[in-house]
Amino acid sequence: MATVLLIEPDRVLADIYYQALHKTGHKVVVCPSAQAGILAADKHMPDAVILELQLVGHSGLEFLYEFRSYADWQNVPVILQTHIPPSEFAGARDLLMDELGVSTYLYKPQTNLDTLLRNVGTYVPA
Repeated sequence: MATVLLIEPDRVLADIYYQALHKTGHKVVVCPSAQAGILAADKHMPDAVILELQLVGHSGLEFLYEFRSYADWQNVPVILQTHIPPSEFAGARDLLMDELGVSTYLYKPQTNLDTLLRNVGTYVPA
């Protein structure tokens, strides 16, 4: 059973994602913030991360910098599932995709649950 770390501040979306991922056979650890995400990653050693960049407190970008600073987490797939539109994401694409190892970017308003699950399945088995 793969462990997915879900960092999502919206409780309703977090619950929807949790239920869907759990039904597909994943262990899901939900965190509302970057700080909680780092602590949970240390405790649960995720096989993949789903990350919203817009977080209260530390941003998703700050989470990525800290997350990637640990050798154990260098190769963990990170899926951005965010409200940041493609036009704004384009400027940070190289940094996020190349330097910080983001596996894929999904724009929430244009991404349905099936697409998210398919992307998770691409990077980790259930």
